[in-house]
Amino acid sequence: MTAHPATATRVRTGGPQEDGPKILEHVMGWVLVAVVAMFVTQLGLL
Repeated sequence: MTAHPATATRVRTGGPQEDGPKILEHVMGWVLVAVVAMFVTQLGLL
């Protein structure tokens, strides 16, 4: 028998919520990619 029960809940560490709007996170990630690509091309690094 262990010291911790088998039904112990996980401790939250401040990361993203699992039940949040995943489509918003996905869209914002692609917006970030597009903005970085625009900066790279404007600076002539590509």
